[in-house]
This record gives sequence, structure tokens and C-alpha cells, in this order.
Amino acid sequence: MSLPLYLNLLTEVDHGVGIVTLTQPERHNAFDEVTIAELTHAVVTLEADPAVRVIVIGSLGKSFSAGADLNWMQRIAAQGPGENLRDARALADMLRHVAQCSKPVIARVQGSAYGGGVGLIAACDIAIATFDAQFALTEVKLGIIPATIAPHVIAAIGERHARRYMLTAERFSAAEAYRIGLLHEIVADEAALDDAVGDLIESLRKNGPDAMAECKELIRAVAGRPLSVELIEDTAQRIARVRATPEAQEGMAAFMAKHKPNWV
Repeated sequence: MSLPLYLNLLTEVDHGVGIVTLTQPERHNAFDEVTIAELTHAVVTLEADPAVRVIVIGSLGKSFSAGADLNWMQRIAAQGPGENLRDARALADMLRHVAQCSKPVIARVQGSAYGGGVGLIAACDIAIATFDAQFALTEVKLGIIPATIAPHVIAAIGERHARRYMLTAERFSAAEAYRIGLLHEIVADEAALDDAVGDLIESLRKNGPDAMAECKELIRAVAGRPLSVELIEDTAQRIARVRATPEAQEGMAAFMAKHKPNWV
């Protein structure tokens, strides 16, 4: 599959890894309507590519992403309620495509992230950052709210931590981001970051592609629900269906025969 050319990001596929890189370091990789549309298109395109097993989202420069570009937000707000709402929906839709992508999505966080940048990290399945990265949910300082990112951020860090950091807009460290669940791992520098992301990719590539997609859907279906008769039946139906698939039969047979399954 040929990859399109974008204005604000680059994409490539390398040994089954779809790489998306934000390329506006002079603007701290802030989101505007172009970046949002391109990120959405890139994720959808890589998800549809059968050669891609894992997607990595990263960026260039000192910042992972400063979130929404203020000039863009002011301009859109001035264009009237219709255009304002359309752009807000576009941002929410981009985050949804990241969160609900059928393939694992890794955030490679080499620098600070604020506002929508935190939301993008939270929407990814796995996030790794360098020790010197900083984070903040700064919207209330600007008289606005972190609305479209809220479902993803609260899912990542929980309601209690969200109350503090969404209300205070204070900066917090990578160590704190790790403590509260925004990050899964923190490393010393970018070289270590690449090594850590590479290790994750190797782990993910050993797993059944369909099984990982089903696992992501399972998490969405189960998270936050009470342990009811309906939930128990749902999970039973899922495993009964999945273990009868060709991928599951291949995986179990390969394990018993002590050889690698055909997707490795």
C-alpha cells in the first residue's frame, strides 16, 4: 500500500510497524485542522494496511505536542457555532480512531505534552516517555475545558487524578505521569526510548493479530461494567467464538508442537 504525503506529519511502514511522526517542532507539534485531519487519515490508512501489525505515534523536536494551536482555536471560534462544532468533532473523532484502532498503538513521547497532546497519549494503548518529559492539562488556564480528551484521560488516570490536574492545570513530571497511569514506562533518553519501543514491538509481533484486535474490543466491552450475568455471558461468548478461529487453532497447535505460529 502506497502511503500519502502529508503537510504536518510523516508516515512509513518498516518491518510491519506503521510509524506516524508529527513534524512541526517549531510549533511544538500543536494541532490545527490540518494536523487533526492528517492524523485521522494516517491512522485509518495504517489500520487498513495488512502489512502493518503495530502503529507508533511520535514527533520531532523538544515537544511531543503542545495540544491545540491557540491561533487555530481562536480562528475557529470566531467563524460561528457550526464551524466551531465541526472542528471539535473532528478532534474527538481523531482521538476515537486512535483509541479504537484494531491494532496496538504506542505513544513514543520524547518531550513535553500539554492539553490535547496528553489526550493523544491517553488514547494510545501503550505510552513510554523520557524522564525529562513534562505534562499538563492546561485548558482551564485559557478559559476552556479538556472536553474531547476527557474520556481518554479519565480512562488512563482515573477520575480522582483527573480532578486535580484538570482543575489546577499544573505541570507534572514523567515520574508522576507514570505513577498515575498516563505512562507505562519512563526511560533515560531518546536512545533508551527507541530501545524500549523496539522491545514492545517485538513482544506485540509475537501475538496473534486478530487476537489483539479482539482483546482491545474485549477491554472496551468489559471496562467499567459490573460483574453481571450478562457480562459473564458476553465473555463466554467471546472466548467460545475466538478459540474456534483459524488463528487460534494455529496458535494453540504451534504452542503444542513447540514451533512459532505462522504470523511470527
